[in-house]
Formats: sequence, structure tokens, C-alpha cells
Amino acid sequence: MIKVRRMGHATFETPDLARQIDYHTHVTGLALIARDSDHAFFAARTGQLAIELQRADKPSCAKLSFEVAPDEDFADMARRLAAEGIASDLKSDSVPGTPKMLSFKDPKGTTIELFTEWTALGRDQSLGGIGPLKLGHVAFMVPDPKAIADFYARVLGFKVSDWIGDFFVFMRCNADHHAVNFITGKTVGMHHIAYELRDFSHLQNACDLFGQKQIPIIWGPVRLGPGHNVAAFHRNSDDWVVEFYAELDQMKDEQLGYFDPRPWHKDYPQRPKVWERHSAAYMWGLPPLPDFFRGRD
Repeated sequence: MIKVRRMGHATFETPDLARQIDYHTHVTGLALIARDSDHAFFAARTGQLAIELQRADKPSCAKLSFEVAPDEDFADMARRLAAEGIASDLKSDSVPGTPKMLSFKDPKGTTIELFTEWTALGRDQSLGGIGPLKLGHVAFMVPDPKAIADFYARVLGFKVSDWIGDFFVFMRCNADHHAVNFITGKTVGMHHIAYELRDFSHLQNACDLFGQKQIPIIWGPVRLGPGHNVAAFHRNSDDWVVEFYAELDQMKDEQLGYFDPRPWHKDYPQRPKVWERHSAAYMWGLPPLPDFFRGRD
């Protein structure tokens, strides 16, 4: 097993690169740190690479990258993947600030890239827009969430934080409640992408920006159930559902086995569990608008 330590960046294919560059610069508020005719790279306020955009015929989430421990050996990781029947490829300098990445595909066809070191990017640039701290998590629709969850646990060391019924699983690779989510869908595709903000006031500023730019909020502000984060969702110019959130649950000690106590928790202590389908979605706030669910089938 390879133990993933944190989410790195996501790679999105887009048919309108210029429009997505404008969105990520002036709405999301990421720093554009490199681009050419077919690619663009963005960093968050922490200096971590967050998003790569690639020109393509249609929108898709093509890749996810994850950081592993600095003493991991690429050849040894490749051997462990091969023992699982997974072919991998070592790449050099394929993205800014990351000298080496081991690349392979997960069962749903998303390319996974593992790296051991990175260089801070874009911190000297003045950012507009919302300005998240980092890429927080990515959620996918898949026909069989349990099968994908088993793969991420067995091959990459993820742990299950929560289930909603048997159709929606939340998985962590560090203290954060989740870095990947898998929800039942008839076809494989991205469900939403999420960025972490500083605190609730930062989320309020994000909602004010949506109002100024006439971007509809399709759900939120809301206190969610699993993870207990406060969040607001909208759709971007490629029709992706995008979440901005703060106050996500933290598993500070795996041996204790409960999330760092917070006064808004559903249970005391709050441990990983299976939530009932009809009571799990949110603690407070209005229900999502129909546009939130569009495309799930």
C-alpha cells in the first residue's frame, strides 16, 4: 500500500480555456503562474499548485495529484502498484514546481499522480476573486462507490470517514474529513470540486462576490452533515458544481478515532459512521435548488 498524505492539484479539461482562465482568476481567485496555448496552471494563497487547465473538446476532470512522504521511493511505489496489476509511468517536470510524479489510472479512468516534493508558487502575486487556501476535495459520480472506495483504501491508504446510506462515501488521507468523495451515479463523472476558505467570514465574502457577479448560489450557505463544514455551491462556466467551504471536521488522532469536538457536531464524540439517507444532508440552511442535482443521472 502507498500512503497518500494530502491532496495536490486537479487537472480539468475544458473546451474554452480563455473563459476558464478568467473564471479561476476573477471568481475563484487563484494565481495564474504559468500558461501556454493549451495549458494554464493556478496556485492557491498557500503557494500550493491547485488547478491545471488543459484545452480539450469537452469538460472533464482528467487527473488528481497527491503528495506522499518525502522518503517514498518512486521505483518502490511502482513495484507496489505493479503487484496490484497497475501499470505506472514516471514523469519529470510535467507541472510547475513538482520535479517528479508517478502516474497511473484508477478504476474509473482518472489519472492519479503521486509526488514527494513541491515548490511554493504564486505567493508574490496579488490575487483577486475569493482566494481559497487550497484545493480541498473532489467528488465523483461512479456506478459502484464501494468498489472505488476499496481501491482507494487498499492502494492509496485512504480511510472512510462517513457513508450516507450505501450511496455516498467520504474518504480522508490526512486530518481533513475528506479529500475524495464517491456518490452513486449512472455514469462516471465529476460531482463537484471544493476549495477551503479561511473561516465563515471568508465564505460570506465569497457569497457577496457571487451577488456582485450575478452568479446564482445553488445551495447554501449551509452547515453540512458529514464533515460539518459550512459551504456554498455554484456552477462555473464549464457547468461544474463548485463548493467553497470552511470548518471541515478534523481527525486529529487516528487512535482516538473521533473528529476534533465541535459544538455543532451531531454526535458526541463524532466518529465515522453511516448516516441515514434522509437526515444526513445538512444541519441547517435551505435545501439545495434543483440545479444542484442537474447532471447526476
